[in-house]
Amino acid sequence: MSDANNTNPKRSGIIGRITDVRFSDLVILFFLCVLVGLVLAFFNVDPADLWVDFFATVGEAWNSFFGGLGELLGNALKYFFLGAVVIVPIWLVWHVLRAVLRR
Repeated sequence: MSDANNTNPKRSGIIGRITDVRFSDLVILFFLCVLVGLVLAFFNVDPADLWVDFFATVGEAWNSFFGGLGELLGNALKYFFLGAVVIVPIWLVWHVLRAVLRR
């Protein structure tokens, strides 16, 4: 049989390989766009600002991330010490009582 009978010939050449896009490629591209959009929304990045001034927008997102991270760690330490004021004395009493009662 010849290639003339083939209804879906294999595309050859660089242009053929570039334009050979499957439906699964489009679905993956869609979900990657949504995922990156959610990440950018988390960092309060406006797509218009990203196009206008890329490096300033990335810098603002960087500062926002590390500013938020510092605030998160500060709050975590505050609640750690608040809980430690209650838990550590109870643990010490429990530990001493177990040691004394263990004989």
